Amino acid sequence: MLVMAACRESSMVYETVDGSKLPLLVFDPADGTPLAAGIVLFHGGGLRSGSADGLVAHCRELGSRGIFAVSAGYRLLGQGAASIDDCVADVRQAVEHFTRLAAARGLKPSCLASGGSSAGAHLALVAALTASGTTPTVPGPGVAAVVALNPAGLDLLAFSPERQRSIEQEVGIATGRAIEYSLIEFVRPGSPLMLIHHGTADEVEPIEHVRRFRDAMVQAGNECTLLEYEQAEHGFHYPGHSGHFEDVIDATARFLLDRSHAGPYGY
Repeated sequence: MLVMAACRESSMVYETVDGSKLPLLVFDPADGTPLAAGIVLFHGGGLRSGSADGLVAHCRELGSRGIFAVSAGYRLLGQGAASIDDCVADVRQAVEHFTRLAAARGLKPSCLASGGSSAGAHLALVAALTASGTTPTVPGPGVAAVVALNPAGLDLLAFSPERQRSIEQEVGIATGRAIEYSLIEFVRPGSPLMLIHHGTADEVEPIEHVRRFRDAMVQAGNECTLLEYEQAEHGFHYPGHSGHFEDVIDATARFLLDRSHAGPYGY
C-alpha cells in the first residue's frame, strides 16, 4: 500500500566529461522523517528518448518512505552522445555526484543503490558491474546494490546474430562489440546485491534471459532476487500502466530499508 507522506523536491545539475550539464531531480524525505537509504535511478527510452522526469513518480514515493531518491538524466544518442559509451560515462558521473549528496546527508555507501528502467537499468548495471573501459571489477565503494526495472541487455549473446547486429545499431554499440555490454558476461563473485522486477511477457528482454542472469549471479555467490510479474509486458511498473506500480514501490522500499537496518539481505 502506498504511503502518501510528503517529501521535499528540488533539482540541480551535474557535469559530464564533455562539460554538458544534466539534471538531477532530488527527493528528500520530509523534515523529521528518518533518512535510512538512498537510490539514484536512470530512465529508459532505448538511449534515444526519455528524461529524468520519467521516474519522478517512483522517486517521490520512495522519498515519502525515508529514502533519499534521485532521478538522473544522461546524454541521449543523437543528442550529445555519440555511442553507448557516452551514456555509461554519464551514469558513472551521476552516481559519483549522487554518492556525494548522500554522504552529505549522512548515508554510508552500504545504504546506497543505483538502478533504473529498461535501458537505464542496463546502464546502471554496466556501471555497477564493470570498471571504466568495461573491464570486470569488484564493485567499488559507490553503491552497494542495484534495483533494475525490466532491464535490457542482460544476455545479448542469447539473441540471434542478426538481432545482435540490430541491437548494436539501435543503441550505439560498435559492430561486433555486443559481448562488451552483455551483462551476464560480467557476473563475478562480489557483484552488487540486486533486485530485479520483470514481467513474464516482456517483449524486449525475454524472461528466460533474466532468469539465466539471476541464476548466474547466485551461482557466483551473489545475492540476486528476481520478482516476476505474471503476463506483465515491458514498462509494466509505471503508474496506471498495469496496476503493478504499488507492488514495485513496496518491494523496492523493503529491499532498500531492510539493508539499511541489517535485515535479511545481509547489510
